[in-house]
Amino acid sequence: MSRSDEIVFYTNPMSRGRIARWMLEEIGQPYRTVVLDYGTTMKAPDYLAINPMGKVPAITHRGVTVTECAAVCAWLADAFPAAGLAPALDEPARGPYLRWMFFGAGPLEAAVTAKSLGLLAPADKARTAGYGSFDQVVDALETVVSDAGPWLLGDRFSALDVYLGSQIGWGLQFKSLPERDAFKAYAGRLFQRPAAIRAREVDDALIAAASPGG
Repeated sequence: MSRSDEIVFYTNPMSRGRIARWMLEEIGQPYRTVVLDYGTTMKAPDYLAINPMGKVPAITHRGVTVTECAAVCAWLADAFPAAGLAPALDEPARGPYLRWMFFGAGPLEAAVTAKSLGLLAPADKARTAGYGSFDQVVDALETVVSDAGPWLLGDRFSALDVYLGSQIGWGLQFKSLPERDAFKAYAGRLFQRPAAIRAREVDDALIAAASPGG
């Protein structure tokens, strides 16, 4: 791999960077990891020049910087088409792929965060919130998971499963999503993928090494 084609991955093992690492493991390409700490290196001038938000994950690849987890997943899927993780532009599945990827980055993320902070829009103001209501978002999510099988695009695993599936998995783990049968069955299949296991092992090892006595 040439220097210009090198993937540099900026992350912290206790962050959404875990999703991006899983995506990197799925594409099967070498990458270099830069681990950043909250409040120090993540806010340092060198990294703020990469992401002014001072947040992870981010990647640099082919002279381009990509931040925001959904965008990282989408970029990698398109940059490495041989991995088969994104429908091509002329495939009908490209529509649902983009639709639900942006649903995860938009309404789902906003609704789950608002609920966890006790800041959901009141019923009489729901139309002003992009997500409408929390129940609407969860019901829509259950629909796409229930109608799919075994993956969100049917028989084809994609970056959509990495991104939206990670949100479902975290929602179940941290009780920010209800434990509906469709979510549990899907997550049970999803996190047994070899790339998901590898990614978890790498990040869990980084956490253990950073712990006292690690």
